[in-house]
Amino acid sequence: MPLTGRKVTILGAGIAGLAVATALARRGAEAVVLERSDAIREVGAGLQISPNGVAVLEALGLGPALAAHGVRARAVHLRDFRAGREVLRLDLSTGRGAYHFIHRADLIEMLAGAARAAGVQIRLLHDITGVTIADGRAQLTTAQGAQAMADLLIGADGLHSVVRGALNGMAAPDFTGQVAWRALVPATGPVAPVAQVFMGPGRHLVHYPLRGGELINIVAVEEREIWADEGWNHDDAPENLRRAFADFGAGVPELLARVDHVNLWGLFRHPVAARWHSGPAAILGDAAHPTLPFLAQGANMALEDAWVLAACLERHSDTETAFAAYQAERRPRTIRIVDMASKNARNYHLSSPPLRALAHTALRLGGALAPGGALKRFDWVYAHDVAARYPLTAAPMP
Repeated sequence: MPLTGRKVTILGAGIAGLAVATALARRGAEAVVLERSDAIREVGAGLQISPNGVAVLEALGLGPALAAHGVRARAVHLRDFRAGREVLRLDLSTGRGAYHFIHRADLIEMLAGAARAAGVQIRLLHDITGVTIADGRAQLTTAQGAQAMADLLIGADGLHSVVRGALNGMAAPDFTGQVAWRALVPATGPVAPVAQVFMGPGRHLVHYPLRGGELINIVAVEEREIWADEGWNHDDAPENLRRAFADFGAGVPELLARVDHVNLWGLFRHPVAARWHSGPAAILGDAAHPTLPFLAQGANMALEDAWVLAACLERHSDTETAFAAYQAERRPRTIRIVDMASKNARNYHLSSPPLRALAHTALRLGGALAPGGALKRFDWVYAHDVAARYPLTAAPMP
């Protein structure tokens, strides 16, 4: 197998880290994942996996698990905030591929299981606080001051990646003037497998079902000057969420009344990294291209990165050539997606009533005249199949 005997160290046991570790192990590499926590865990939150991400999960052998743990999405409904009148319906069952809603913890558990089955070692309580790249190797420094060397290092260590810092230096992100709440509530009855998006002045709220319709995932975004810390582990009072969306109708107040725990975080704009690799080290996922959540592509981009990075290392025996091919393939696409996600926020939050009415009327007319046209605009996102572009050439692991 092309990567047999290659020792690869991956920092971070999140979506990107576990996916790339599995993709590398499936190609014969000896992959080790270092995770700072004492267990592989994720806070409760929902994710949308679009066909481009589904293609990678299926290539990793996780298609049946995704079908079992996810909710197959039927549509996205864009609605006016006050009365809930439908502005546009995006039909997700038109043959372009499967869309799924899944609990983040379930996806992490699936990926961890696949990694272990492929022979990946996952080592907990390994907090890497420093990386130095020199003489063709990467030196890792732990929080306790211990040092270790890595022949090949993959940084899947998220927003504040030490590997990204070693490659690009540290840059302060810009606050977008937006904060987001996340909450999960039990469903009180049957829930349609659709994402409901309520668009209002300076705010929008999304909810969709998880775990077979047992839970409802809520994401609510508000524009404001007072910023909140980055990262979704910060608790907030549910009453603050209810107050911010008090003038929303169509069942939103009743849904928010059931929230008893909510997390709040500030949304920050990070530039896509200029350098994704140097010598024996490379980055992927949020370490390379953090994105705002308004296109639901963070997890999907991490999965795509993982597959392409492993494929490039399989196809090119020279590491520098492999990493250069990976960056050339992935960076332009992620820049475009990050930019599109930023634009979506503005489209959801039109504050001028006349402008909002005009925009919503245009969406309704467009949807009536060309029912599939709105979704077709995003074919470049959803129809992009990296597993087909970079098929596994090595024999798959049993």
